[in-house]
Amino acid sequence: MQGFDPKFNTFPNYILGITHEIWEQRGVDSLNQYYADDIIVRSPASVVIGNQAVIKATYATLDEFPDRQLLGEDVIWSGTPEEGMLSSHRILSTATHSGNGVFGKATGTKLIYRVIADCHAKNNQINDEWLIRDLGAIVQQLGWTAEDYARQQIADEGGPNVCMKPFSEYSDVIGPYQGSGNNDEWGQAYAENLNTIMSGDLSVIDARYDRAAIGAYPCHQTAIGKPDITAFWAGLRASFPSARFTIHHQIGRNDSMMPPRAAIRWSLSGKHEGAGRFGTPSGADIYVMGISHAEFGPWGLRREYTLLDDVAIWKQIHLHTGDLS
Repeated sequence: MQGFDPKFNTFPNYILGITHEIWEQRGVDSLNQYYADDIIVRSPASVVIGNQAVIKATYATLDEFPDRQLLGEDVIWSGTPEEGMLSSHRILSTATHSGNGVFGKATGTKLIYRVIADCHAKNNQINDEWLIRDLGAIVQQLGWTAEDYARQQIADEGGPNVCMKPFSEYSDVIGPYQGSGNNDEWGQAYAENLNTIMSGDLSVIDARYDRAAIGAYPCHQTAIGKPDITAFWAGLRASFPSARFTIHHQIGRNDSMMPPRAAIRWSLSGKHEGAGRFGTPSGADIYVMGISHAEFGPWGLRREYTLLDDVAIWKQIHLHTGDLS
């Protein structure tokens, strides 16, 4: 771990350790140490530049959810300390809505939701990040639909002309990390699966997934077995049947005491011209940022985790249609 604090003896320990220090030990000011001054953080909602903006957002989240826990389920990574490393960090969060904030007045509701963050780190600092939070799961547990919360978000931000516009390929900012992951066989296998699914051939799920496979999907949906998994991917692709599917980053790993795993960051870019997960076709130009993790076993892919932000997608649809009430 050349260039990193010696208390972190592996890269996963660095990622898990600083996450715990920042959030659960309330060491928010340590972001001045662990995040570069000009860090770029991309999420489906926006692009944020600079660690001061990240610090402000972290304090606001802790004020609304003061007991939030970030349970690190896995860190799938590539690279070297000398050249820089990329982690895809999957988190299961628990939190109580105890304070007022962007989700309205405190309700006391207990939440559970996932986050996946792709972070590039070098010399003990993160300087580039792609972050997806299952916002659909949060708002559903607070009594909203993702569709209605997107409308409320537009209103809270001042209306369609001035509200924050969701992330797209046109609002992206070039950062210091230009890597694409590694060539590990498990990353290649999962990339082939996703490319085949997105080409419209859903039979790959029946052929390459374990019969007892479990999928964890947006809005904290759990899919049990191949039919449920197929239904998720079919519903997503049906909404954007001609959208361009692109893999931006691909990692495979086979570590001791772990199943073979893969992490893939991807996007769909195109029009909402089909009936599926996002309702009646609107013709809106949509950009979907997605991150997927997979675990493999002796009978095929056995666990799949995919995150995207339903609220950000509905926000793009509403801004196109003008349906704001």
